[in-house]
Amino acid sequence: MTSEFTIRPATRGDVPEILRLIGELAEYEKLSDMLVGTEAMLAEQLFGARRAAECLIAERGARAVGFALFFTTFSTFLCKPGLYLEDLFVEPAQRGHGIGKELLKRLAALAVERDCGRFEWRVLDWNEPSIKFYESLGASVMPEWELVRMTAPEFAALAKR
Repeated sequence: MTSEFTIRPATRGDVPEILRLIGELAEYEKLSDMLVGTEAMLAEQLFGARRAAECLIAERGARAVGFALFFTTFSTFLCKPGLYLEDLFVEPAQRGHGIGKELLKRLAALAVERDCGRFEWRVLDWNEPSIKFYESLGASVMPEWELVRMTAPEFAALAKR
């Protein structure tokens, strides 16, 4: 934490701001057409009976300017949990002040605290500034691993086979 900004766990009251920032992230990644989540959906997944994810908020003053949304994974080879960063976003006007680095440091500290074997995330191949930033912190981009995805229609069809 610095005098310029604070990092804290998100609360249910932060859901509208988190969704606003997710919208800004979708726009930045040119994926706005894929954003279909609502405040109610996000609140259920972050704070409902069966939480699917957690979130850290970066604030400057009383205004949310960034977030890190993450969840627990598991490594069968290590037989340990892992931390997976689903999304990290800092508003463009707020970049260059250490907010993204502090969010990643907090997540790394959580990974240590939770005895995780891995802390992982993905980055779009065209996002060279982020790739360089992550590598400057000691992360390795692993080009040999490809993302495999099924969306709801595909996995529903597979389940019926």
